Amino acid sequence: MSLGPSKVAPEAGLEAEAHGDSLPATPLENQLSERPRRDTNCLEVPLSRAFRRLGWEVGSHPWIFLLVPMVLTAALGTGLIYLPKYEEENLEEQYTPIGSLAKAERRFVQEHFTANDSNRFSVSRKSTEVNFASILAVSITTSLLDQTILSEISKVDDVIQDLYATGENRTQIRYSQVCAKYQGVCVPSNPLLSAWQMNRNLDLRNITFPIYNHMGQPFYLAGTIGGTFLGERTGMNHLLLEAKAMRLLYYLKTEAGEDNELSKKWLIHFLNQFSNIEKSLALKNIQVVYFTSMSRQLEFEATSMTVTPLFHLASLLIILFAIISCYRCDCVRNKMWVAAIGVISAALAVVSGFGLMLYVGMPFVIIVIVSLFFLKQVLGVDDMFIMISAWQKTSLMDNIKQRLSSVYSKVAVSITITSITNVCFLGLEIPSKNVI
Repeated sequence: MSLGPSKVAPEAGLEAEAHGDSLPATPLENQLSERPRRDTNCLEVPLSRAFRRLGWEVGSHPWIFLLVPMVLTAALGTGLIYLPKYEEENLEEQYTPIGSLAKAERRFVQEHFTANDSNRFSVSRKSTEVNFASILAVSITTSLLDQTILSEISKVDDVIQDLYATGENRTQIRYSQVCAKYQGVCVPSNPLLSAWQMNRNLDLRNITFPIYNHMGQPFYLAGTIGGTFLGERTGMNHLLLEAKAMRLLYYLKTEAGEDNELSKKWLIHFLNQFSNIEKSLALKNIQVVYFTSMSRQLEFEATSMTVTPLFHLASLLIILFAIISCYRCDCVRNKMWVAAIGVISAALAVVSGFGLMLYVGMPFVIIVIVSLFFLKQVLGVDDMFIMISAWQKTSLMDNIKQRLSSVYSKVAVSITITSITNVCFLGLEIPSKNVI
C-alpha cells in the first residue's frame, strides 16, 4: 500500500512501495506538495512561438527571404572597397583596451610631461614608443676608438642621413624632414660620433665613461657605447681605454599624424635599402646590424600572412566535411544541397557584416582575417546542422510551411543560446579598440 503524492514525496513513496509499508510525510514535504507548480518556460515558450511564426513566414514567402538577403549582401559587401583606406596595424594601440588603466595613466603623463618632436625632442619625456632606426656597429679588429674605425662608422651615418623616400606625387621624404629635432637641429645619432665629426682631431685617449664632457657639454655614453674596457678613475668617471660597439639611434617625428606617416615611409625605405647600403660601402673593419621601431610590426604582419593560408585550407576542409556529412543514399533525405546553401549563407553573412563595419569607418587589422574562420564555421555552420537534423525529424506528409514552422520552433532555444554565447565570447576576444 502507498500514499498519494499529496501525502508522500515521490522518492519516499517509491521506497515505501518497495518495502511494502508507508512512511509519514514530513511537514516540509507537505508544504512543498501543497504549493502550486510554476511554469518555468518563460523564455523557451515565447522564443518557440516567435520562431514558429518566422518559419511559417519563410515557408509562405520563400522568394522574399531568398532575394532580400542577397540584395543586402550585395549592397553591404560594397563596403569592402574601403578596406585599403581603413586597414591599420598598430600593435600598441589596437591590441590594448580603450578604457584600460595603462592608457589612462599614459594620458596623465602626457598632460604633465609634454614633448615637442620638432624643436625640443627628449626621449626620456616620451610615454609612447617613438619612431626610430637603430644601427649597431661592432669593431671586428681593434677598438673603435680609432680614426679608421670611426671613419667607417661616419660613412654609414652620412649615407643614412642622405637617404630619402618617395612620397605621394613623387615628393622626396628626406631624413632632415622627418628627424626629431632639438633647437632646430636633428638629434645626433651618437654623441661621441657627433663630437668626433665636428673635430676630427679629437683626443680619443681622454674619453671618460659613462659621462664625457666635451666643450663644457656633458654626454652620457652608457646607452650608446658597449664592450667597454675602463682605466683609472677620474672623478666620478673612468677613462675609456677600449670600446667594441657603438649604437647609432635615428629618432623620427611621431606626435603629429602626418609627420608620423612620413616617418614610417622613411623607415620602410631604410629597411629596404640598408642591405644595398652595406654592400656599397664595403665595410672592412666593422660589422653592422639594424633594427627599427617598425621591425616587430612588419614581422607580425608577415607571420599573419603565412598563417592565413593554413586557415583557408582548414576552412575548405570543414566546408567539404559539412556538405559531405549530409549525404544520404536516399535521394529524398539527401541534404547535400541544403548543406551547401547553409555554408554559402554563412559566408554571405560574414561579407555583409564586414562591409557594414567598413562603411561606418571601423579600422581593419590584418590578424582579424583569422576570425573569418570562426565566424563562418562556429556561428553559421553549427546552426545549419541543428536545423537539418530537426528537418529530417519532421513528417513527410506535412507541407513546407508546416515543416519549417516545426523546425524553427524546435531549434529556437538552441540556436539563440549558442549564437548569443558565441557572439559574447568573440566580442570579448576582439580587441577593445573597436577594430574588425
